[in-house]
Amino acid sequence: MLAASLSATAHTKESKTMSNNDNKIVTEKLELSTEWDKTFPKSEKVDHSKVTFPNRYGITLAADLYIPKNSKGKLPAIAVSGPFGAVKEQVSGRYAQEMAERGFLTIAFDPSFTGESGGTPRYVASPDINTEDFSAAVDYLLTRDDVNSDRIGIIGICGWGGFAVNAAANDPRIKATLASTMYDMSRVNANGYFDASTPDERHALRERLATQRTADIRNGYYTLGGGVVDPLPADAPQFVKDYYDYYKTARGYHPRSLNSNGGFNATSPIPFINLPLLTYANEIRNAVMLVHGEKAHSLYFSNDTYKKLMENWKPGTPNNKLLYVVPGASHTDLYDEMDVIPFNEIEKFFDEYLK
Repeated sequence: MLAASLSATAHTKESKTMSNNDNKIVTEKLELSTEWDKTFPKSEKVDHSKVTFPNRYGITLAADLYIPKNSKGKLPAIAVSGPFGAVKEQVSGRYAQEMAERGFLTIAFDPSFTGESGGTPRYVASPDINTEDFSAAVDYLLTRDDVNSDRIGIIGICGWGGFAVNAAANDPRIKATLASTMYDMSRVNANGYFDASTPDERHALRERLATQRTADIRNGYYTLGGGVVDPLPADAPQFVKDYYDYYKTARGYHPRSLNSNGGFNATSPIPFINLPLLTYANEIRNAVMLVHGEKAHSLYFSNDTYKKLMENWKPGTPNNKLLYVVPGASHTDLYDEMDVIPFNEIEKFFDEYLK
């Protein structure tokens, strides 16, 4: 009786001190560039503007909005982000603008804590928050009068391919998902490339990250982990040379890009080690397309993700999961090589499931 009385009292006090009106969704004002500062030319076939929207953690995201010129009515829409450590002025903007030319309303957004988006401390990566960023983009698209709310998809590139698949597993409002040249960031952080790390090496990594946390709190600032290696060692693996050729040269350099500059905080790998992203990928019921280069060092991520997506498929039933391997393509070829990225196949996929 005493416990019930205390519980009732606590509930009464809570109802008087908490209300929905005190828990409003707030969007902060961000400083956004007014110039065309992309790494790709502006299309005359689409209208471009900047927008902002909040995510569920109270972080306001910045995005570039691309709309086909002279479009009418409600359009199918696509939210785009990635690669991991990039900004919307690089790869995601190129994809978004191209898909807008093909009839979709699109946004390319900066993830939380990076680029022109809000969030402190800066330069943080999170398997949870970065997955949420995709759903927040869907929230925004659903509020627009020119978007068909039943026809919303997402595109994630490189590390954001993994976040996109994770978002699709968690958010059935996403009707079609494309992961291009994807990484599973939890897998590569926990296991190293090609799953070569041992439990002892993983423990040593945890110890290094814990030591870095101690140093950061004592120093009063977060140490950056470093972007793409510069200068480039002569014996660097080919995929590292490819990253350098994109992020560190005029081809793809951008002053707000983490990969082009100082990188994420050194402690950013911490949550990825213990929180596998794609646990429930086999439960995705909506359409998913994986696109990867035949010669990409990262192809095994898409190969294994496709197997995961197909676990519950029964022969003789419809299949809305697709793996498309681009002959001869490397990982970074799918960043900006417009004659290599299979946009016709990508358009066909979104036409089928969004239009």
